[in-house]
Amino acid sequence: MGRRSQEDRDAMTVEIGFALVSAAFLAAVAFVAVTMTTVFLDLPRTAEHVLVRIGAVVAAVVFVARLVDVLWGFPRRGRRGPAVTHRPQTPSQPSQPGRTSPDS
Repeated sequence: MGRRSQEDRDAMTVEIGFALVSAAFLAAVAFVAVTMTTVFLDLPRTAEHVLVRIGAVVAAVVFVARLVDVLWGFPRRGRRGPAVTHRPQTPSQPSQPGRTSPDS
């Protein structure tokens, strides 16, 4: 394995940050979705505790699943070869005097 360029390290850092933030957000949404019923319904204390624990487990599973999904797919979404830095410009004038350009 060769050394990674600064661009590769920066891309991985951004991808890890994105994975963590999006996983935390989705885990929070999942937790709130499961435990929201305790706010609107008058449930016994035991049922509330069970729902909070289920919400915590669901949130943890969603967090890990999102983290793995984003980071596992990162190498496949990465560069597919050398970056194209220069594309030849199409001449705006015909190549020979007196002739028209092929796309005119």
